[in-house]
Amino acid sequence: MTQPTAQPLEPDLSLLGIQTMRLWEADAPGAKGTAREDTPTLTVFTPGHGSGNGSAVIVVPGGGYRIVAGTLEGREIASWFAARGVKAFLLTYRLPANGYLFPAPLDDARRAMQLVRARAAEFEVIPDRIGMIGFSAGGHLAALASTMPLPGDPAAADPVEQLSSRPDFLVLGYPWLDAMKAANSPSNYATFFNQTDQAAELEAQYSPSNFVSVDSPPTFLYHTYNDQSVPVEQSLGFFEALRKAGVPAEMHIFADGPHATGLGKGNAALGQWPGLMETWLRAMGLFQKE
Repeated sequence: MTQPTAQPLEPDLSLLGIQTMRLWEADAPGAKGTAREDTPTLTVFTPGHGSGNGSAVIVVPGGGYRIVAGTLEGREIASWFAARGVKAFLLTYRLPANGYLFPAPLDDARRAMQLVRARAAEFEVIPDRIGMIGFSAGGHLAALASTMPLPGDPAAADPVEQLSSRPDFLVLGYPWLDAMKAANSPSNYATFFNQTDQAAELEAQYSPSNFVSVDSPPTFLYHTYNDQSVPVEQSLGFFEALRKAGVPAEMHIFADGPHATGLGKGNAALGQWPGLMETWLRAMGLFQKE
């Protein structure tokens, strides 16, 4: 007698305090289809019962705008924050590698911030304690979202669009801040995605340092001295722009370490940076319940 084949069950991640939602209830603006790569989402990591402190963070993984590095620079980071009472939202944004050139990824990052702020009461977070953390290409995207925020349109029909997309704090890990700068670098967005004829325009429009102002959020950066993929000068340049604008900022440069290490990837020295960030966040009162 033939035995019926067992059908795999979709895991109920709500049991783990995890749920995923779309950024737009309908298709995202400019969507080319309805597949996963066409649908930007936020995956919510909820702190243990009663341990939430009211703060929230949107996690923006890197991946060179070709992939979303959802484990090393996504789930692990979100879990770290949730374990400390911060509700974390892992952003899966549309990729230029899948045909979604800029500004689509920036649209997704801005929408993510507006959405969390609009649903702050539901998520049990404080609307002015919502930050963003990004790594590598995700650091470029997070920095853009922070220096080029939407102010919110009170007359918008969509209540999400009525609110500001500016993060209240920003954390950048080895950010690819010069992604749009083509000069003297074969590794740049315009070359990767066949837009070399628009390189100058892209650099002017999407280089975060160009848009730093006194209204940019307080920022924490970390990098390694010998990062061979994204030179440390990129973080140094952004830090200097923040300093000149009078924006509170803290930066840590580690003597040794490769690119793409997430929380430290087992490196004893690099594993210290999350603790340094935690001290910085605590000093701003972001780990305290109101």
